[in-house]
Amino acid sequence: MKSILGDRFLTPQTSAIAEAASLSRQYSDLINLSIGDPDVPTPREIVERAFADALAGHTKYTDPRGYPELREEIRRFYREAYGDQVADEEVFVSASGLTGMYLAMQVLLNPGDEVIIPDPYFTCYPDQVQTAGGVPVFLPTYGEEDFSLNMERLEGLVTPRTKAILINTPNNPTGSCLSRERLMELALFCQRRDLFVVADDIYTNFCYGEEFFPIRALPGMAERTITVNSFSKNYIMTGFRVGNIVAPAAVIRAVQQLNEYVVFSAPSVSQRGALWALRGRERLEPPLRQQFRERMACAAGRINQVDWMSVPMPQGSIYLFPSIRETGLTSAQAARRILEEAHVLVLPGDTFGACGEGYLRIACTVENPVMEEAMDRIRRMAL
Repeated sequence: MKSILGDRFLTPQTSAIAEAASLSRQYSDLINLSIGDPDVPTPREIVERAFADALAGHTKYTDPRGYPELREEIRRFYREAYGDQVADEEVFVSASGLTGMYLAMQVLLNPGDEVIIPDPYFTCYPDQVQTAGGVPVFLPTYGEEDFSLNMERLEGLVTPRTKAILINTPNNPTGSCLSRERLMELALFCQRRDLFVVADDIYTNFCYGEEFFPIRALPGMAERTITVNSFSKNYIMTGFRVGNIVAPAAVIRAVQQLNEYVVFSAPSVSQRGALWALRGRERLEPPLRQQFRERMACAAGRINQVDWMSVPMPQGSIYLFPSIRETGLTSAQAARRILEEAHVLVLPGDTFGACGEGYLRIACTVENPVMEEAMDRIRRMAL
């Protein structure tokens, strides 16, 4: 009998995130620092106004590209925050940022096209490229260089098959941020080599030094950038599953065509939540950013009290990426020891690529007293 599965699914694979969810059930006193889903509730006004809209009848299919008023609010955000004039036909509301990235890769790539991905990277990127028929090519970045992009190494990876570079700033898992100067270098590089940029702009509210600026807003980049946004982290709306894509109109038309075969439109109630999040952003974003700035600083301070761990003060995101290289253990060995001996769940750095070996990813998704307890448990370990 023929297999009911396609060949690529014959060998079961478990993602690190799925494995972490399974491990989290092993200990009753476990402190889970593995997943980027903060304990902070979605701001109450977003929930209340979204569900008031649901009671008022916003429970049907929406325009395939999203509610027109939400698209207009996205355009207003880019105009007011970055001076970027985004046209309506350049905006698409997606059912989550992950879906947005999947759609972007599907419409961007031909079989064999190469996408350069800085390493360490969010775990889904290589599979999303490969699912679209593309080839992921990894650009090493190193802790000694603040995990920044090295333009000479980037130049050495470009081939006639290179189609795009994927950037994520602030970065998951490292927390590093690309400076405005480095973004300008990258923009000029892409224009010179005729490359596109796929920008995963998911943690934009969580920059603790230089303010975030999107590469698409730099001169000459709007026509060669596909930006994927999400409301999951900036507004603590992980369960709403709503994001958006800002890209050239031709990309948006292709995305809409493909999305109609998948989900037709993003959830109506979630879109209403996104609308109210953007309308309240000047009130909602600063306290969330300050809360996580304090959490990150607290966690970094406690990590640096552990003899065999070290981490610089965070630049951005909601993650810390401490080095455990002094232990002589692999990332997986250290994470396993921490789980078994301290009952604290973190992710091994090599989950996020080869350059993550020797590091751990710690999600600052719990209150400071809980984080302090986790670090105290780890500090008592003898590695």
